[in-house]
Amino acid sequence: MVTQQYTRDEIMDHLSAIVDPEIPVLTIQEIGMLRDVLITEKGYEIILTPTYTGCPAMGIIEEDIERLLAEKGVGPVSVKLVYAPAWTTDWMTDEAKEKMRRYGISPPEHSSCNQIFSLSSSVKCPRCGSDNTDLISRFGATACKALYKCNNCKEPFEYFKCH
Repeated sequence: MVTQQYTRDEIMDHLSAIVDPEIPVLTIQEIGMLRDVLITEKGYEIILTPTYTGCPAMGIIEEDIERLLAEKGVGPVSVKLVYAPAWTTDWMTDEAKEKMRRYGISPPEHSSCNQIFSLSSSVKCPRCGSDNTDLISRFGATACKALYKCNNCKEPFEYFKCH
């Protein structure tokens, strides 16, 4: 049973501090993983959609949510992972894409409706802006990124795949 009532907006505001551990400049709201907060007679249910099924960051994100809300006196809390509809890069804010670029990861440049799970034929280097780049590996440090190199500045970089 909920002892102190918080509004959905208050919980969403608290959750705006939770970052994606794989891209720590982005919050779970900015990347579009935080789908909803439900207030039930049993407590607060946080609805998340992982960027990928089996995303290794989900355990950390769930722990961060539970810890943060407990510190704020919010409870009981449960985190529910929802896989349908599947997460899409279309849910990312433009601000998130720009933060990603400044962090050194080339953001997705197309709508998932146009290029599902495919790699762009031209990926811009997040450092120098050149599109004179080559694919090194379809997978970077995580499954959601690919590894590229820039032929102008010679720097390697990751590209967040469109999906």
